[in-house]
Amino acid sequence: MMPGFHLTGRHVAAIFVAFFAVVIAVNVVMASYAVGGFGGTVVDNSYVASQRFNGWLAQARQQDALGWQQETRLDAARHVFLKLVGPRSQPMTVTATAEHPLGRAPDLDLRIERQADGEWRAAQPLPAGRWIIHWTVRADGHEMRFVERHG
Repeated sequence: MMPGFHLTGRHVAAIFVAFFAVVIAVNVVMASYAVGGFGGTVVDNSYVASQRFNGWLAQARQQDALGWQQETRLDAARHVFLKLVGPRSQPMTVTATAEHPLGRAPDLDLRIERQADGEWRAAQPLPAGRWIIHWTVRADGHEMRFVERHG
């Protein structure tokens, strides 16, 4: 202790008040970040989603049986590329939609173009940040859907 300093009840009370003020301030800041960071719901109706779950599993098994494999990448300019490995079908269409994981930015419908090397490329670059890309590939009367995360 410092010479001449006497710890009084007022000092102890001030220390307790300061401590709890800091704790409360941190909790308020963290709660505001948590509430402000969530942009919406995952599903609108969880009961309906649960009723459709087995159907989604069956569709996934059918899709896996087609033998398609995909590989995506993001180049330096933030263009999304898709490489498909599997049955070569013509004609084939590829569509994609990018959504922000927290719903802070509107969904983007990506215009997908086939490249000379057989890969597919989004015509416009993705804005900075995290994005979830929902891909749909249609060929020979079949449809393959998959989701990739970038950013």
